[in-house]
Amino acid sequence: MQSKKISFNNDDGQALSGILDLPSGEPKAFALFAHCFTCSKNLKAAGHIARAMTSTGIGVLRFDFTGLGQSEGAFEDTTFSSNVSDLLAAVGWLEANFRTPEILFGHSLGGTAVLQAAPQVPSAVAVATIGSPADPQHVTHLFRDSEEEMRENGIAEVVLGGRPFRMRQEFVDDLAEHNLPGSVASLRKALLVMHAPLDDIVEIDNASALFAAAKHPKSFVSLDKADHLLTREEDSRYAGQVLAAWATRFLPERDTVGALTAVDGEVVSRTPVDGFRTEVQMGKHSLIADEPTSVGGTDAGPTPYDLLASALATCTSMTLRMYAQHKKIDLRSATVRVKHGRVHADDCVDCEQDKGMIHEFRRELVLDGDLTAAQRLRMVEIADRCPVHKTLHSEIKIRTDLAD
Repeated sequence: MQSKKISFNNDDGQALSGILDLPSGEPKAFALFAHCFTCSKNLKAAGHIARAMTSTGIGVLRFDFTGLGQSEGAFEDTTFSSNVSDLLAAVGWLEANFRTPEILFGHSLGGTAVLQAAPQVPSAVAVATIGSPADPQHVTHLFRDSEEEMRENGIAEVVLGGRPFRMRQEFVDDLAEHNLPGSVASLRKALLVMHAPLDDIVEIDNASALFAAAKHPKSFVSLDKADHLLTREEDSRYAGQVLAAWATRFLPERDTVGALTAVDGEVVSRTPVDGFRTEVQMGKHSLIADEPTSVGGTDAGPTPYDLLASALATCTSMTLRMYAQHKKIDLRSATVRVKHGRVHADDCVDCEQDKGMIHEFRRELVLDGDLTAAQRLRMVEIADRCPVHKTLHSEIKIRTDLAD
């Protein structure tokens, strides 16, 4: 799994912090995850669920709602409606950078928000909830002791999950504005309800109400002895595996040119029509290449020049290791740092080219071991004998054929 930090703006222009978890190959679908009330994208259960889903080829975007985690804004200014709006902003980011999500799922009140947002996401074919209330107002019991102060002053400090939060009366009033049973009944998407019978935060009756309100296709999965926050890793991973297997049944078939294959000694790459994110297959090994967001990419993988620099770095460290073994030098590790850039030909005193820009690779060696000064200097000379180094300095011909 590859995890990338991303950010996008909500309707008020505040930056929301997210994590995009990607499988090793091209994702067969994308899922959007909404975390539980006052939680964050970094909840361990969220990470375990994402890993379970990426292992089946599904990419997952999880993010912090406004005022929570690493997202901007004040929690006290948010409402259930603003959470739904944040979800739709996340959908927009996926659409702009990859494609709109086919799977929507949420944990606790996040699942309730997903149900409210789902009708506005035409691309979504599968929706799932984990331990979610059947009514947004269910969460009001968590701050019942502060209700009177909130009504009188319009705002009150409440303790949720052992942490203090400031909440406004507008939050409570907004909860009552949503008709969730009606939204579920008109969902017209496959629904999976997952709930633990022993959940003491959101009772199992909520799962029954959601299931009864939904039209087919609908499914229910018991999470057995799991607690509300899925604190046991086996419970959260199980939830992710079940969700991925269930959702796959409803995913639309996509036009595809098949999986990339490469014979020994061959490298194959494929860049689809949308963006620069590129699949790379090297024999039985695969990776993703991309460009930074500053030039229109999504930064999902190294750039082509990063890969070229990595070839020089890895070849150099391997060459130093082979030389040390042959000469029985006490080299415990060789770390090579390579940075690619370009310099003006006028500023390069040892370059043959006298105009334009020169590509330059800056290489730094860090040698860990009991080496003499002479041995260290010799290692610098050996670094220049790395096959990739020699290739870059030799005459190169690139011949291109057009396949049928």
